[in-house]
Amino acid sequence: MQTMLIPFILIPLIAGALVFLLPRGARGIFVLLAAIVDFLIAVFLFNKEIIYTIPWAGFGMDFSLRLNHFSGFIILAATFFSLLVVIYSLSFFKDKNSSSQFYMYLLASLSFVNGAVLANNLILLLFFWEGLLLILFGMIAMGGRMAFKTATKAFVIVGISDLCLMAGIALTGYLAKTLVISEINLPLGSLGSLAFILLVIGAISKAGSMPFHSWIPDAAKDAPLPFMAIFPAALEKLLGIYFLARICLEMFKFTPDSWLSTLLMIVGTITIFLAVMMALVQKNYKKLLSYHAISQVGYMILGIGTALPIGIVGGLFHMLNNAVYKSCLFFTAGSVEKQVGTTDLEKLGGLIKKMPWTFALFSVAAFSISGVPPFNGFFSKELIFHAAKERGVVFYIVAVIGAFLTAASFLKLGHAVFLGKPRQEHKDVKEAPVAMLLPMGILALTCVIFGIFNYLPLNNFIQPILGVRLNGQSFAGLSGDWALVFITLAVLLGALIHHVIAVKIAGSALKAADHIHHSFVFSVFYSWAEKKYFDPYEVGIKLINKIAKIFWRIDRGIDWVYESLITNVTFAFSRVIHKIQAGYYIIYVIWSLAGAFAVMSFVLR
Repeated sequence: MQTMLIPFILIPLIAGALVFLLPRGARGIFVLLAAIVDFLIAVFLFNKEIIYTIPWAGFGMDFSLRLNHFSGFIILAATFFSLLVVIYSLSFFKDKNSSSQFYMYLLASLSFVNGAVLANNLILLLFFWEGLLLILFGMIAMGGRMAFKTATKAFVIVGISDLCLMAGIALTGYLAKTLVISEINLPLGSLGSLAFILLVIGAISKAGSMPFHSWIPDAAKDAPLPFMAIFPAALEKLLGIYFLARICLEMFKFTPDSWLSTLLMIVGTITIFLAVMMALVQKNYKKLLSYHAISQVGYMILGIGTALPIGIVGGLFHMLNNAVYKSCLFFTAGSVEKQVGTTDLEKLGGLIKKMPWTFALFSVAAFSISGVPPFNGFFSKELIFHAAKERGVVFYIVAVIGAFLTAASFLKLGHAVFLGKPRQEHKDVKEAPVAMLLPMGILALTCVIFGIFNYLPLNNFIQPILGVRLNGQSFAGLSGDWALVFITLAVLLGALIHHVIAVKIAGSALKAADHIHHSFVFSVFYSWAEKKYFDPYEVGIKLINKIAKIFWRIDRGIDWVYESLITNVTFAFSRVIHKIQAGYYIIYVIWSLAGAFAVMSFVLR
């Protein structure tokens, strides 16, 4: 049983390397088989306890893998979503030369995710974690020459956060006197708090939280669509939130009365609000979804940050639900892009008659992310709302405002893309192929099942992670606070009324949020956002450019001193000396006497 953990990591890695050696017609089938095998192994290993350790590099840096319920659940989810992306990509990348490269990156990323999740040694975790950074760069760069800039941006932003992670690992190892993750349980003292923050930066950056988010909307525009469905929507959320949960539940004594708990909640609420505000005004299908991928991670951080069992369960449940409905939503965007040729909302409309199945599956996923009952997103959000209210009403209010804006933006998106008058240029558009509809259908069905029968994922996947922390509680079903449920329903109804009135006034679903965009309250915020004042990468680039200009001017000044000032002064002095040394005997006598007088004055003073 122990030896199965190694092939579990190697199978997708080796399969990815072999893709290029196969004939083009066999590559897709081979990748599909590799994904199926990895998923079946994950199913077989789920709920098993395995520890596998062999000496590696000395100094406590062993090659140590640990499979338990939590890691097994994450790997099961990761292999499941990867399998669906492979099925979807068989049609999306049909007749495209870049398919082999994408398959290689996809399988390699699955291998590194498996390794990072199973790693029970901080150095081994870091090894797999950094491998994903290289894959991230390659997958984004696949989008073409213009995508290289976005890939570089992602590499720099995530790379900087990974440097914080490295520092956190070093400090944690120093404080704990071990690098074995399962043996670390540090108090949040001064150095412990610093180590906690450094590790959390690495975790939330991987998950796509603010302020490490700005590459995601750019990647939505430049990277291949399946990349968005597997990386920002699924794998990175699963891995980042998984590590955040382990930091809070296992590695540190994280409690509700800690100031770090409040700090995490603040990061979560800021991410919820600012990202959904940006999503609301987007005019591109994929870019709108990308901001929601950022906003939703805020709910996960908020839930875990409460340090309350109900909040942690809600955050982890939302992590799973988000991967389900967000992958489905990105799949619908890919279907529209594949069949229509654009994701520009100004060029879309009336596709419900041409793509009815895509519309139906989009609707299910949109209801889920908006928190409409009885879909899965409603139940995980209610758990987070309950915990947020218990910790502070301000956090609850911001989270509910985020729910309103989420519903409003998806009403706008669905109306603009699928409803309204059909466009003449879309008269030949057909429904997406079955290979693209199948993964969407599976995910949409999962949204329904995980909602109506939410006890299935909660009892089998989520709640066992907390173990004795639950004290026998179960959060399946509805939240115990019915007042919060009615507030949520009122907020969703308010979003619908807002949309209907806004469309009537603006005359277009696409302009349904323009009054918020250009309002007195938020216009300055949006102006700053459009100027990229909230983008740490762009701000950093501008700052570096200004510093570079200052040093350039200093360098030019130094060159002027040596090349111009000193040279000119030397030439001027030489000309004076030349004039003085005119060849007259009397002048030499005078200079000699003056020199002798100066020497005698110095000696006799």
